[in-house]
Amino acid sequence: MAGPLRWLQKMPPLLRYSALGVVRSSQQAPQNVRGPVLNDCSQSRAWQMLQARHLAAKKAKVKGKGQARVNINAALVEDIIDLEDVNEEMQAVVEALKEDFGKNVNIRTSPGALDHVIVTTKDGKFPLNQLGQVSLKSPQLILVNMSNFPESAAAAIKGIRESGMDLNPEADGPIIRVPIPKVTREHREKLATLAKQLTNKAKESLRRVRVKAVNQTKKAKSTVSEDTIRLIEKQIQQMTDDTSAEMDKLLAAKTKELLG
Repeated sequence: MAGPLRWLQKMPPLLRYSALGVVRSSQQAPQNVRGPVLNDCSQSRAWQMLQARHLAAKKAKVKGKGQARVNINAALVEDIIDLEDVNEEMQAVVEALKEDFGKNVNIRTSPGALDHVIVTTKDGKFPLNQLGQVSLKSPQLILVNMSNFPESAAAAIKGIRESGMDLNPEADGPIIRVPIPKVTREHREKLATLAKQLTNKAKESLRRVRVKAVNQTKKAKSTVSEDTIRLIEKQIQQMTDDTSAEMDKLLAAKTKELLG
């Protein structure tokens, strides 16, 4: 025993106390006591699973910067607000943006490029393709045959000029000739700017939907808890952010189509 004691005395103080602690704990441990819990395989696996879940939750929190997503069951809050109706209103704004892109931000030289043109006649408003037969004569020329409704030819010419496509149609009897100008880089950039403006306008409409939904939710403050109100408002904001991100993707795709 003298040898080990001399060995301990020569050790640095910190290591000496650590070694003494190990010796004492081993001397005090009963011989019939089972080893640490982690020596049991099943309990060890359970402990590892708990650690893994803790680490995964920690990483997820860091990745999302602490902003957990909410997912409210719409049926549970239908007495306060119809979240499905709010979602439909937001999606209607997205569909309107897609329609605006198709009508006003189009560089393809095809008969379909004039499908959105509305012609105002004495009998009402009609799409151009319902009054005349639209065909592509060449990549630089579209023809509109107004033989079935010749009395609407002048109105059709006016509708094409006011379509926002920078077109200058010409009458040739019952035929309307629509020259397609060469698509320059400058024109493409103008269309890209227009797409951005249309997207911003759509986002303004989206914000109005959100404000309307939030105001409706606040009306229930006297009957439900503040925590419930905040949770619903968070869900509405989350829906708004998701819809706005969808619009940004549409704009990015359209800008790439225009500018390459």
